[in-house]
Amino acid sequence: MVMDVGERDGDGEDGGWENIGEDNGTKSPTDLVDETVSMIEYVARFGDYRRAQRKECYNLARRMKILLPFFDEIRHHGSPISHNCVASLSRLKKAIRLAMKLLKTCNEGSKIHLALESEAIMIKFHNAYVKLTQALEELPFDELEVSDEVREQIELMLTQLTRAKKRTDTQDIELAVDLMAVSSKTDERNADIAIVERLAKKLDLHTVEDLKIETIAVKKLSKERGSTAESIQQIIQLLNKFKQVLGMEITNVLDDTDTPQKLSKCHSLVIPHEFLCPITLEIMRDPVIVASGQTFERESIQKWFDSNHRTCPKTRQTLAHLSVAPNYALKNLITQWCEKNNFHLPKKEDQASSRKFFVDHEDEISCLVEQLSSSQLEVQRKAVKNIRVLSKENPETRVLIAKHGAIPRLVKLLSYPDSKIQEHAVTALLNLSIDESNKRLITDEHAIPAIIEVLQNGSMESKENSAAALFSLSMLDENKVTIALENGIPPLVDLLQDGTIRGKRDAVTALFSLSLNQLNKVRAIEAGIVPPLMLLLEDKKLGMVDEALSILLLLATHAEGRHEMGQLSFIQTLVGIIKDGTPKNKECATSVLLELSSNNYSHILAALQFGVYEHLVEIAESGTNRAQRKANGLLQLMSKSEQIP
Repeated sequence: MVMDVGERDGDGEDGGWENIGEDNGTKSPTDLVDETVSMIEYVARFGDYRRAQRKECYNLARRMKILLPFFDEIRHHGSPISHNCVASLSRLKKAIRLAMKLLKTCNEGSKIHLALESEAIMIKFHNAYVKLTQALEELPFDELEVSDEVREQIELMLTQLTRAKKRTDTQDIELAVDLMAVSSKTDERNADIAIVERLAKKLDLHTVEDLKIETIAVKKLSKERGSTAESIQQIIQLLNKFKQVLGMEITNVLDDTDTPQKLSKCHSLVIPHEFLCPITLEIMRDPVIVASGQTFERESIQKWFDSNHRTCPKTRQTLAHLSVAPNYALKNLITQWCEKNNFHLPKKEDQASSRKFFVDHEDEISCLVEQLSSSQLEVQRKAVKNIRVLSKENPETRVLIAKHGAIPRLVKLLSYPDSKIQEHAVTALLNLSIDESNKRLITDEHAIPAIIEVLQNGSMESKENSAAALFSLSMLDENKVTIALENGIPPLVDLLQDGTIRGKRDAVTALFSLSLNQLNKVRAIEAGIVPPLMLLLEDKKLGMVDEALSILLLLATHAEGRHEMGQLSFIQTLVGIIKDGTPKNKECATSVLLELSSNNYSHILAALQFGVYEHLVEIAESGTNRAQRKANGLLQLMSKSEQIP
């Protein structure tokens, strides 16, 4: 009898999934087949996977489904099945259970955790491929009387698994640098908002509902790993930054008693799901219906429309119109439920007052944009300063400012002789570039050459914000090329060399992004990027060791970069970081040394002479997951080159 997996997954918790396929004593062939099929069918019900592993998950789930016809034939096998066949089916069930648990993690685990541990998760996928391959290769097809057609399907699956095992473990470098930048404890400037917002979109954590679900996943993870673990604290810090961007209240994620304020007086009360707004997940006081037929809180859906969205937040379909209609039936049901349960709705804001504020705000922006072209210096200076301040506020304001034509006028002001106007203009463009559509508008106005001019000749604050603006614009791949062709890399290297701490950080972040382009690696090396990066490694007080090592790791993939770094003093510096650095420092330094040593065994010998061996052994046992892999890679290289002491 096939297990009813559906009933196990209906309570929002684990739903009993962990018991599927558990080995509880000797199993009959029928039980083995039924339980294995139940696991595959269970996987087929997963709606989606975390973005970082989505492609790998879909491939694995698809391959598991290929086995269903095989199990169907086993079910109808006429003669008794031998102990050898039962043992083979049992091993296959264990491999499929391992794959199911991995897919379950990628379906409901913490998105932040899965992104931070992307390489470790990929290793788990490779392990799942190995187990499945071994189990399938051991199947006695002839004894099981498997048809040629099904056998060919399984052989094709084995070929695909073999190819998947050989695939190189690649890392999303842009995602990695965003995670590194957002995790920084030494730079809390507003320019980081761009990185936080972009990272939230990459991780699908850009709505209130996304973040509430992520909070639950983080709580579960902290119970499994311990709330004091450094990785858990890092995840919570990132989660709180995402919440700040959306204006959500920052609460104690690990506090089990932490509940929304509105529900704090009625812990046992469960609000019916249909009473909650899909956007805010709060009980609705003024529900309205949109063109897709979905119901939302009026204020929430209006903010959605005001942010230039023309789709339904729930179904994502394009709406035929943006009109809304009151959902009186639902409102009456909510009212009756509240009265019955003595639940008090939050006070309704004065909608007329709110609309008036929005109109006044838009009028103010329109007036300021006009004043950017004023012939009076003081009027211009005041207007561009106010635009700069307003552009920091929120996504809606940034869209409004661009909508009223501010970007072309701000670009013109970049070449203005007044240093303060120039500074405010480039900073306003930096803030506006946080919005993805604004990035293209700024690029289309040929702003990049003008921003580079400010980077070369402006005040120090103007240079810093120009570098940050170039980083933001470089998120469009075509701009990585444009910035380099407009000779933007040399002044960034100059800022890295001679700038303030803030300027160095802006420069190193921009240079990292630009160096993701292969040709730009050569340009950066020719511009003299390596010496100032070396200085960042030596001056630990600057707090940019990880950033410098991340760029050096990119440059080490190019022959000219390896040549620039191939000095004994640099190898000694790397060994020093591997010995005394933070866990993240050690991870990055080990990665760079592995890249250099993979192309030149003399670096292994130099590192050994500086005493790296014992520290690599220590990292291989107790470092971060990625550091352990890199350390083991180095130890294997040493063994092959017969350089182990």
